[in-house]
Amino acid sequence: MFNERLLANFYIAFEAVLANKVRSLLTALGIIFGVAAVIAMLAIGTGAQQEIMEQIKLVGVNNIVIEPVVEQSEEELDENSSLEREKNKFSPGLKLDDAEAIRKIIPGINKISPEIVLDTYIVKSGIRRSAKLVGVNPAYFEVLDFQLREGKMFSEKNLIKGDPVCIIGRNVAARFFPNENPIGKMLKSGNQWLEVVGILEERIVSESSISKLGIRDFNMDVYVPIQTMLIRYKNRDLVTESRLNDDNGGGGSNYHQIDKMVIQVSESELLNPTAEVLAKMLERRHFNVVDFEITIPELLLKQQQRTQNIFNIVLGAIAGISLLVGGIGIMNIMLASVMERIKEIGLRLSLGAKKNDIVNQFLFESIMISVSGGLIGVVLGIILAHLVSTFAEFPTIITLSSILLSFGVAATVGLVFGITPAKRAASQDPITSLRYE
Repeated sequence: MFNERLLANFYIAFEAVLANKVRSLLTALGIIFGVAAVIAMLAIGTGAQQEIMEQIKLVGVNNIVIEPVVEQSEEELDENSSLEREKNKFSPGLKLDDAEAIRKIIPGINKISPEIVLDTYIVKSGIRRSAKLVGVNPAYFEVLDFQLREGKMFSEKNLIKGDPVCIIGRNVAARFFPNENPIGKMLKSGNQWLEVVGILEERIVSESSISKLGIRDFNMDVYVPIQTMLIRYKNRDLVTESRLNDDNGGGGSNYHQIDKMVIQVSESELLNPTAEVLAKMLERRHFNVVDFEITIPELLLKQQQRTQNIFNIVLGAIAGISLLVGGIGIMNIMLASVMERIKEIGLRLSLGAKKNDIVNQFLFESIMISVSGGLIGVVLGIILAHLVSTFAEFPTIITLSSILLSFGVAATVGLVFGITPAKRAASQDPITSLRYE
C-alpha cells in the first residue's frame, strides 16, 4: 500500500514535469551548467595533475640537476672592479672529477649520473639521420627510470676500456633495423662503428614536456659508455691548440668536460640542503667561479602542482556556486508552482491525500528536475572536456568519481531545495485552497 502511494505520487509529479517542459528545462539550466562545469574543471585539473606526474617521472625522483653555464651576460666595468677580476678567473668547468668528489664527500646520495651529449649522425644501410650521441654510465638509466626492452646493460669492461658499444632508443631500432634484431649488429655513429648491446623501452614524451622541461626525445638517442665518448669522440678536458687559443679555457665555447650531472638523493627532504652544499663545494672546486647552474626539477614541478591544486579548488568552488544557484532556482520555481497549484493541492487533500503525499509529490518533481538536469550536465561536461582536449591541446581526464560526485551533488541539491516548497504545499488548508482564486 505504501509503495502504491509512492508510485502514484511519482506518476503525478512526472505528469506535472512533462506538462511544463519548457519551464522544467529552464529551471534545470543552473544544474545543467553546474554539473557540466564541475566535470569539465575536474577533467582539466586531473589532466594537469597527470601531466605533472608524468613530467616528474621523466626527470626522475629526488634528482638534482647540475648544468654548465657557458656564456654569461657582460657589461662595461671599471678595471679595478671586483666583477672584472671575477670574469678573468679560470675555471676547469664541470668534470668527471667533480662527480667523483661529490660521491666521496657528500652523504645521502644514491647515484650520480654524469652525461655528455654530442650532436652527430647515424649511418646504416645507406640511411643517414641526425641524432644525439649520449655518453653515460649505468646509473643514468636507473636515475631516469629507463627500462631495457632487449639486450644487456654496459659491462664493467665496456665502462673501463671505452669499448665501441651502444644502447639505442626504440625509434632508432625501428628506423634502422626494421626487419631484424639489432642486438649484436653494427651501427655507425659519427666516425665510429658501434655494436648494439641493448634496446630501451619506448619513452613517450609530449611536446609540452619537451618545451617545459628542456628535455629531448629519448627514443632517438644512442647511448655509449662515458669513457667511450671521451676516448673515441670528444674530451673537452684535453689541452688542445684550439683551447689554448681561447680565453678562459673556452672563451664563450663549451669548455666543460661534461654537459650535465644528475644527482639522486635518498630522501626528498635532503634535496634543498644537498643542493646548497653542492653549490658551495663546486664553487670552491671551480676557484670561486660560478659557471654552473643547479636546479631541482621535482620541487619546481611540485610547486607547479600546488599552484594547480589551488587553481582546481577555485574552479571547483565556482562550479559549486553554479550548482547552488541552480538549487535556489529550483526552490524559487517550485515555490511559484505551489502558488499556482493551490486548488489542485486542496482537491487532493479533500479527496483523502495525506500531507506526506503532497510532500512526496513536490519532492519528486524537484528531484526529477535536478536529476534530469544532472544527466544532461554530465553529457555536456564530457563533451566540453573533449573539446578542451581537442582544440586547446590540453590533456583532460574524465574520471568516474567526478561524474558520480557532480551527479550526486545535483540530486542532493534537488532534494534539499525541494523540501521547503514541498512542506509549504502540504501545509495548505484544503477548504481555503479549494476557494482560492
